[in-house]
Amino acid sequence: MGVLAVYGVPRASTLIYYGLHNLQHRGQEGGGIITFDQKGYPHEYRGQGLLSEIFTNGELDHLPGTMGIGSVKYANASKGGLHNVEPLFFYHQSGDFAIAGEGNLINARQVSEYLERHGSIFQTNTDSELLAHLIKKGREEDRIHKIVKALNMVEGGFTFVIMTKNRIYACRDKYGIKPLCIGRMPDGGFVVSSESCAFEIMGAEFIRDVTPGEIVSLDHHGIRSTLYSHFNRHRMCAMEYIYFARPDSDIDGCNVHAYRKEAGRRLYRECPVEADMVVGVPESSLSAAMGYAEESGIPYEMGLVKHKYVGRTFIEPVQSVRELGVKMKLSPVRSIVNGKRIVLVDDSIVRGTTSLKIVKLLREAGATEVHVRIASPMMRFTCHYGVDTSTPEELLCSHRTLEEARQAIGADSLGYLSPESTRDSCFGCADPCQACFTGEYPTLLYDELVEND
Repeated sequence: MGVLAVYGVPRASTLIYYGLHNLQHRGQEGGGIITFDQKGYPHEYRGQGLLSEIFTNGELDHLPGTMGIGSVKYANASKGGLHNVEPLFFYHQSGDFAIAGEGNLINARQVSEYLERHGSIFQTNTDSELLAHLIKKGREEDRIHKIVKALNMVEGGFTFVIMTKNRIYACRDKYGIKPLCIGRMPDGGFVVSSESCAFEIMGAEFIRDVTPGEIVSLDHHGIRSTLYSHFNRHRMCAMEYIYFARPDSDIDGCNVHAYRKEAGRRLYRECPVEADMVVGVPESSLSAAMGYAEESGIPYEMGLVKHKYVGRTFIEPVQSVRELGVKMKLSPVRSIVNGKRIVLVDDSIVRGTTSLKIVKLLREAGATEVHVRIASPMMRFTCHYGVDTSTPEELLCSHRTLEEARQAIGADSLGYLSPESTRDSCFGCADPCQACFTGEYPTLLYDELVEND
């Protein structure tokens, strides 16, 4: 998912709408916007599909106010439906508020059981609703203290934006697994976004990242900071750099395009091969393919063309839809690849379905050899922080050797980037989370602790 918040800007909903367009790559299943008007009344609109399909008939004109929050929803098979599209709005005697979040709470089941024992009734399957109930149950006088207490009861990789009629709170997990940053508008207002790429279209200037374990408050006082935890780490999810984020985003001091290009260079050093051309898989692999080509001296060519208006197949919620989406998404350029030895550079292999079909497409187009090079390590373990790989059986490499994985996707050779080079390609984050590659999770895994008791 992607979250965005605006404070102190005329026609906030329009600004949020355009900013969310630059975050559409983070979620395509649904989206929504909630604003507070000048009198403190809330206005909201949510829908399923792309933003261009949701806001079609002047809905933004019915979302007045100078502050608001918005979200695009990441497709997840277990959390589908309009009722799970955020932001969510809650009425409460201490003050009404709206909330939108990204990531995953790894102790969500334990928290929901605790809340249900204390009388909470849930309307969605979202982590945002869990946090909202924790906030509502807080007995502290000030809202910020309620939020601090609530955040200290949850674990995982997440960001949340919370809006009252007077203020916006931007919260980031204490491990720094998920990205969140702050920008300033020319007229003095503020913007909070999952990625800095949203700032360009909004006309905002990047100020800084929200630090791990921090709550940033935006109101008439300006920017104020509160640390809800002093156990803070910089463990940004490596998949943000590898796949999720846009190349024009800067995350924790590292530009995404620069990271991917450096990863491509290192990939050639670790996995060289003789070939006629380097071909990248659009779109998130193109930077790594450029780096591989530059380091190897092998020409970079556009051997695959991505069809416009087709979404990202990895974040489709159902496997059968993902498989159909591959053919709709990519076409080989036959006159370019025919009779050539191809180095196919991709950012990652999750289930292997896409890689198998792309290799087959290139062979059918006349490629004599297809050598697959992956600009990340072998994905062997499930992610507990928001990447939708729920079971090890889904992962190509969880139970296969490198040779078995090569055979499964039909490539002539297969090579992966090492975890060390994945870490060293990231100039800003000293130790990115690579749990899906190494099995070394930065947090406790609550469900596993319960199962082992």
